[in-house]
Amino acid sequence: ETARAMWSHVEDAAPITSVTNGVHAGTWQSPAIRAAKGDAAALARARQTLRAELAAEVGRRAGTPLDPDALVIGVARRAAAYKRSDLILRDEGRLQRLFQSSPVQIVFAGKAHPDDATGQAIVARLVAAGRQHPGRVFFLENHDLALGRLLTRGCDLWLNNPIRPLEACGTSGMKAALNGVLNLSVLDGWWAEACEHGVNGWAIGDERSGEDGADLAALYDVLEQQVLMTWADRPRWTRMMQASIANAEERFTSDRMVREYFDRLYADGDP
Repeated sequence: ETARAMWSHVEDAAPITSVTNGVHAGTWQSPAIRAAKGDAAALARARQTLRAELAAEVGRRAGTPLDPDALVIGVARRAAAYKRSDLILRDEGRLQRLFQSSPVQIVFAGKAHPDDATGQAIVARLVAAGRQHPGRVFFLENHDLALGRLLTRGCDLWLNNPIRPLEACGTSGMKAALNGVLNLSVLDGWWAEACEHGVNGWAIGDERSGEDGADLAALYDVLEQQVLMTWADRPRWTRMMQASIANAEERFTSDRMVREYFDRLYADGDP
């Protein structure tokens, strides 16, 4: 829609369509998840192994291991203003009540561009939150492909709260979904297409343009009233993990993306 508006004044311009991104399943999906996805017990065991791998890395870096019974929330992406990595930290009262009432831990990671002062300030807030809430909030430095793989496989819930409609795609959520990590996200980017609320994850708010206060309230409402209740019902959580994997495998891999590019844009075109 944005591109069409930008090019609307150009005469005889080619029609603008879209092909949703996909991620390479062979790189990002754990082989253990791929082998176990059809069996609830096997999937639960695979998830425990992946959580343990992440917990070991958090313990090595932070000196405090993850709680094996906690809901581990992952927030790992480029630190940019519109991505609002620190949104969940902006209501200290609700954050404190969340920690007091529930076994929840939040693992942050990400880097800011060297010339992005706002992004650097976000990283500084994440680091400070880790010091303010030891054992509950972690910031893992030097986010890279290896750490990204551990996080998108080892967390339980993947949190994404950009300002709608500024998210181009949000491929980290696809990587998480392939591994049975449930998404809690604003309805933007890929999640606007993928979300089946309460089936493969949850939506934050609705499809209106993002506003910090409303999105923050919606985030906590869904987390407290729906996500944590489901976490306590492990059979339901496992069913949602299976739905997440199936949806991501069918619709959000690079195999599908390349096929769609060919079928829609190249198959009947000129060489």
